[in-house]
Amino acid sequence: MSEGTGGGSTSAARARLLGTATRIFYAEGIHAVGVDRIIAEAQVTRATLYRHFAGKEELVLAYLDLADRDIRAGVEAARSGEPSPAEAVRAVCRSITDAIQGPAFRGCAFLNAVAEYPDPAHPIHQAVLAHRQWFLDTVTGLLAQVGDAPAEEDGRHLVMLRDGAMAAGCLFDTKLLSETFLRGVEGILRARGA
Repeated sequence: MSEGTGGGSTSAARARLLGTATRIFYAEGIHAVGVDRIIAEAQVTRATLYRHFAGKEELVLAYLDLADRDIRAGVEAARSGEPSPAEAVRAVCRSITDAIQGPAFRGCAFLNAVAEYPDPAHPIHQAVLAHRQWFLDTVTGLLAQVGDAPAEEDGRHLVMLRDGAMAAGCLFDTKLLSETFLRGVEGILRARGA
């Protein structure tokens, strides 16, 4: 296993570790994958893994942080430039259905992780809750700009619809599922006067 000796190679090794862990954790689950497999597939030494991550838990947290940053960037890209808050909501939700219809879709990384870490005090569970709170706050803030009614209930409703779509996306026709999700979003927007 060649890792090089320069500072750039250390970053490359960390990126390979995180990229490998991300791919395998998402495809197969977190508990199903051991550090030996990640080390082998990333083509690094055990010492390199522990130089970058204190252990598997820290690697899982880095995986979730990467997923969080990707989703935040996707939401921002979807909503930017939309002519109205209602259109921004629609764009964000279409980006969700685009992901569901992607060839490598295997559910929500965060819902998958929390199923494996049910203890609310566990740091991985806490990372999931932090991501979900950000998403809830984001969609609630957008919905608050559509109509005059308080938006908290509608924000929770949209998150629940999204959770259902993400969970069912592995189970049946993703096109039909996406249409159903977007129809539910339209119901929320209509109720808010959009």
